[in-house]
Order: sequence, then C-alpha cells, then structure tokens
Amino acid sequence: MNGPLTGAQARQSAARFLAEHCPWADADAVLLVVSELVTNAARHTGALGRLRLTADALGLAVSVEDADPRAPVPRTPDMGGGGGFGWHMVERLAQRLVVHPAPDGKRIEAAWAAPTA
Repeated sequence: MNGPLTGAQARQSAARFLAEHCPWADADAVLLVVSELVTNAARHTGALGRLRLTADALGLAVSVEDADPRAPVPRTPDMGGGGGFGWHMVERLAQRLVVHPAPDGKRIEAAWAAPTA
C-alpha cells in the first residue's frame, strides 16, 4: 500500500490482511504496531512512504518506510500527555524489530513467528 494513508486506513488494511493470511496472529498487537509506526512516520516526516505486510509459513512481517533516515529514539514517557510511549510499545509487542537504512530514509520492520505445528 503506497501512502499517504492515515493510521485508521493502515489498521483497516492490516486487519483485512491478517484475517486472510495470518489468522493465528495477535491482531491487537499487530494493529497497534501498524498504527504506531504509520502515525510516527507521518508525524516525524510528514508522509508515509510505504506500508508492507508479508506472510509466509515462517511468520508475519510489517514494514513501514519513511523519508527520515534517523532511527527512532526511545523517549522517557511523559505522564502529562506529551507522548513517549509508542516506540516502547512497539519494542514490546513485536517479536523482532529492525531499523534498516533505505536510499530515501529508513524501513522499520516488525515481525512475528508463525506458530509451529
């Protein structure tokens, strides 16, 4: 899915993808990660480059590309409403989280392993 898109649109697209390709996934966790990554891309760069969801027998990957080459920096959460919770949540919810440099910014990939039979 190519941007621009809102967090709500990203969640809707991801929910459809999960229902079709990854019924085993913790949808609440994945949708929260999608929402946080898309919202942060828009907030910090003004636009989302791309949201990609992929699934295979090994698991699920969500990647978000944006135009800012800087990796996210965890902030101390502000209990007064100033944010700082999102990246910490993403780190806890994803089984694997990697920030890759990209030609025009960065790509953040969150992944979850498929259950084994």
